[in-house]
Amino acid sequence: MLRGEVGSYEDGSAPTAPVEVGSEYDVTIEDISQKGDGIARIKGFVIFVPDTKAGDQTKIQVDKVLRRFAIAHKV
Repeated sequence: MLRGEVGSYEDGSAPTAPVEVGSEYDVTIEDISQKGDGIARIKGFVIFVPDTKAGDQTKIQVDKVLRRFAIAHKV
């Protein structure tokens, strides 16, 4: 299993991500992950963005959405 796909919820439902695959968003990179990817957040939802650094303001496009995070690239 991939990280982010583990876990269960008492009512059997999973939270809905506030982002969609293919959508573009303007974000600020808030932090850097242990693997070196930038971390942005939309409504508290974590989005990993490679090739960015903390403080970058950039437009991203979402490539993949998992239960607890998403992966995007700079546009």
